Amino acid sequence: MDRLRANVGSKPPGGLQDVEVIFAAMFLAQQDARRAMSEPTQKAFELWALQRTEAPAKGAWKWYAANLDPWEHSGSSYFGASLAMLALGATSADYQQRADTRERASALSDFLAASAGRPLHDRLGVLWASSTRPSVLSDAQRAALIGEVFAKQQADGGWTLESLGPWTVHPDAPSATGSESYATSFTAFVLGQAGIPPSHAGLSRALAWLRSHQDPTTGAWPAVSMNKRRPAGSMEALFMQDAATAFASLALLERTP
Repeated sequence: MDRLRANVGSKPPGGLQDVEVIFAAMFLAQQDARRAMSEPTQKAFELWALQRTEAPAKGAWKWYAANLDPWEHSGSSYFGASLAMLALGATSADYQQRADTRERASALSDFLAASAGRPLHDRLGVLWASSTRPSVLSDAQRAALIGEVFAKQQADGGWTLESLGPWTVHPDAPSATGSESYATSFTAFVLGQAGIPPSHAGLSRALAWLRSHQDPTTGAWPAVSMNKRRPAGSMEALFMQDAATAFASLALLERTP
């Protein structure tokens, strides 16, 4: 966090420029915990200067796209915009009520409202954002989205990767069938953030699935690439496992009675 604060602000142009400023804003705003914005957080919200102003991406940011699921495909700007809204929702009420902030937030909301055809994974990002900025979803939209998520839950309590799509076909990807660690951990975490109590039958089964699928040797929740076969032990081979383990830990630590 010290390094992030020291290097916060507009980044040089490049494929990760918008990604980096959004994550910086999200992490630093959460540190402020809705108090007056610290100087580093104010610099992080220079992200508005990178917000798109022309259709069809008006209100969003240029997200990194490398034909990689689930975070770096051609439509991932929707997921990135959800994280930007999550960051905004963590700022103080005074900042959110500023005229310039409201104008930018309105464009962002309009972009997120165009959700037809988006992967459920990306729409879960909007549900996550609504945990800090409830106006992102109406009560009816929120209920419908949560209902759709639980309708796709497997009998064993988990979710499949396929259920969070649709995704690009990657012929060289390892096969993955049935409930999967990343799909289940991310979904369970977001449902918890959305206010679903751990006593809810569906979330309770999801948390039980996570408890029973941790690797007792490594402590991780195993998961493999959605895109291609990676060399065993390589950094790329561990991306999905790292993400699954992070979200599983958050879901269990925050929601287990």
